[in-house]
Amino acid sequence: MSQFETVQVTEVPQGAKILDVREGYEWEAGHATEATHIPMNEVPERLDDLDPDEDTYVICRTGGRSAQVAAFLTGNGYTAFNVAGGSDAWLEAGLPMTSENGEEPTVR
Repeated sequence: MSQFETVQVTEVPQGAKILDVREGYEWEAGHATEATHIPMNEVPERLDDLDPDEDTYVICRTGGRSAQVAAFLTGNGYTAFNVAGGSDAWLEAGLPMTSENGEEPTVR
């Protein structure tokens, strides 16, 4: 696996490309408002959906899956950052979140 940097949720630049790699039911419950959703197991087959010249901030629930995906992406020539604490930390920091189920965003 390749080296990647881990950043805090407060270090993710406004307007950054955020990749949420959680499962569909997790995404529907709540996610960073500007995030793109590609479940972890689909990332290898959907690399063309990502821009290798754009910094990608990878997020999951707490940081484990996103660390694996960030390592995979950097190993394939992408610039990827792992978001420490994941969506749990994002919600706790009061950063913008959206749900797909019409309810108050939450993290599952």
